[in-house]
Parts: sequence; structure tokens; C-alpha cells
Amino acid sequence: MNKWLEILIGLILVLVPVYIVFSGSFSTWTEATWTVLKGGIIWGVFLLGILFVMLGISDLKE
Repeated sequence: MNKWLEILIGLILVLVPVYIVFSGSFSTWTEATWTVLKGGIIWGVFLLGILFVMLGISDLKE
């Protein structure tokens, strides 16, 4: 995968869940997210985003 595309996907997967959790516009969805494994779905997407960012940075070094 293209290194810049990996970084872009990673940043999107990190920022979108953070925005959804901390914005008030999806309050019912946010409450349900925290109920299900204290936001396990959000944390999984966040960690996947971190993985993509790390892969992209690793590709930049090569």
C-alpha cells in the first residue's frame, strides 16, 4: 500500500472515532459505545489507525 495512503487512512481512523465520542451530535450513539466494553469498538478503530500511521512512518524511513 502507498505510504502516504497508509498515513491518511490511519489519521482518518484515529480522528473520526475521537470526534464521534467527544462531539455532542451523536449523543445516543456515544452512550451506547461507552456501554459496550467501555467503547471497545472505538478503541479498536483507534488502534487500527495507530497501526496504519506506524506502517506509513516505517515506509517513509525506507
